[in-house]
Amino acid sequence: QGQLVESGGGSVQAGGSLRLSCVAFGYTYRNRCMGWFRQTPGKQREGVATIYNGGINTNYADSVKGRFTISQDNATNTVYLQMSSLKPEDTAMYYCAASIRYTYGDCLSRTDNYWGQGTQVTVSS
Repeated sequence: QGQLVESGGGSVQAGGSLRLSCVAFGYTYRNRCMGWFRQTPGKQREGVATIYNGGINTNYADSVKGRFTISQDNATNTVYLQMSSLKPEDTAMYYCAASIRYTYGDCLSRTDNYWGQGTQVTVSS
């Protein structure tokens, strides 16, 4: 069955960088929206970054624009999230996401996706 496996989380000081990876098993990226979401206690899971329309388009939450970059390696079926200039506010559980339906559209605001198990990112001040 399809599975999304995240890695790369950890603890880092403010201003540091982390690179998250999501390997998709049993999914195809074609005609799907792929992305990264994060969730903190008491809050709804929110979209951080997405890549869609065959990898042509990307979208980011305002809070991470200019600091995070999403990319996709079709050869390895992997989606990356390069996070730089990390802030304590970025602390959250980060989840890889894939749209359930085939779509050329964005999924940054969608909550009905397939999800990975999550990887914790903790940024200290």
